[in-house]
Amino acid sequence: MALSVPALMKTTAARLSALYLLLFALCAVLLVFYMTSLSARMLTGQTQETINDEVLGLARAYQRGGLPLLVRVVEQRSRQPGANLYLIADTNGQILTGNVQSLEPGVIETEGWTTQPFSYRRFGEGELERQRNPASAPNDTQSGQNEVQAEGEKGHNAIALVLRLPNQMIMLVGRDLGEPERFRAIIRRALMLALGMMGLGGLLIWFFVGRAALKRIDSVSEASRRIMGGDLSGRLPVTGAGDEFDRLSENLNSMLARIATLNEGLKQVSDNIAHDLKTPLTRLRNRAEATLSGKHNTTDYRQALEGTIAESDQLIKTFNAILMISRLEAGYSSETTSRVDLAAAVRDVVELYEPVAEEAGVTIETTVQGAFAVNGNRELIGQALSNIVDNAIKYSTDATSKPTVRVTLDRADKEIRLSVSDNGQGIPDDVDRARVTERFVRLEKSRSQPGSGLGLSLAKAIMTFHNGRLDLLPGSPGLSVVMSFPAREDH
Repeated sequence: MALSVPALMKTTAARLSALYLLLFALCAVLLVFYMTSLSARMLTGQTQETINDEVLGLARAYQRGGLPLLVRVVEQRSRQPGANLYLIADTNGQILTGNVQSLEPGVIETEGWTTQPFSYRRFGEGELERQRNPASAPNDTQSGQNEVQAEGEKGHNAIALVLRLPNQMIMLVGRDLGEPERFRAIIRRALMLALGMMGLGGLLIWFFVGRAALKRIDSVSEASRRIMGGDLSGRLPVTGAGDEFDRLSENLNSMLARIATLNEGLKQVSDNIAHDLKTPLTRLRNRAEATLSGKHNTTDYRQALEGTIAESDQLIKTFNAILMISRLEAGYSSETTSRVDLAAAVRDVVELYEPVAEEAGVTIETTVQGAFAVNGNRELIGQALSNIVDNAIKYSTDATSKPTVRVTLDRADKEIRLSVSDNGQGIPDDVDRARVTERFVRLEKSRSQPGSGLGLSLAKAIMTFHNGRLDLLPGSPGLSVVMSFPAREDH
């Protein structure tokens, strides 16, 4: 997607790139000025130290032999290759000896270090220049000031220490600044080149990295528009790079999958209510119509009303179970959690269902291999276990041997397992066991038993609420329903 410059600068990636580039440029400019000034100060300090050493040497020569020896030493040092600047002038400023032919006016009038670099011409440089370029030689003799000014425009500068001898003669010892200035220019050029490379690198990084990030954001926006348009099956793109965009897409995809699951559950609830609750409502209406259609006595009316109340109570229980399942599956529930003793919960449920099992001719066996506790809600866990035990009693009555229900509490690795097994016919191998835990799902042979098909659905939702799981495992014979809880950290 092509973007204009104003639109491009509205993007966060472009703004960050521009901000970083500006910050790098500012740091580079400050670094240029800092390094050049630091190098200049360092070289100037070294130059002044060298001049001080030269002055001390000349002072010792003057002390040993006076002015004649000083002049000889100055002449000797001024002829050496790469010599410093040496000058001895009379009280009127007339140059007597040294390797300086002319100076910028006012340099030797003030004693001490020169406050600013000054321009100068070495002895013999004017003649050498005229020999190289005779056409440029002037017809008239130019003043020393003009020569020095012309040379100063070429950058021939120096600093010096000006001293007055005891006889009021003037001595100047200086050093050319060509080398420090060349070094400063080299540093400046190097840093400017680094600045240019940094800017070019920033542009390249934006072009290859920033544009790729913008494309990925555009693809995420496009996928989001499709999802907002109603396509909940769509997912945000994941490139597999493992970066923050992929992590964000994966989290959003998980959220979309959760939303799709909840929507599917809502649709399923609506369908189930429309189909599975139609039968008991029709039965209620038919009973009321049959009661009103004929002549009946008070006892008949009472029996019809009692049957209607019982049917209504069953419908209310069904609706309550549906609402409970929906709340638990959505992750929202007002139920509080605390430490739950599973062994005590097993004893309570088994004690509650022992009379029911005895009446149905079923034996309940309990095996508790320790005092296990989990974080959860005691009422919900008890309700889930009651539903499972109730189903086990119902479907163990068709066992070929003595009907038996076994309730076992033990631990495996980091899980606490509460299993309820029966020796009935179980679930056929050609039936998907996970489907049995869906709402209102009842197998063909289960339709003769009372119930609404919500027991295992509620148990599964309760286990999900407790961060556990509900597994339906085949027995030999029968079925084993296992409630697996995560163990507490203190176990």
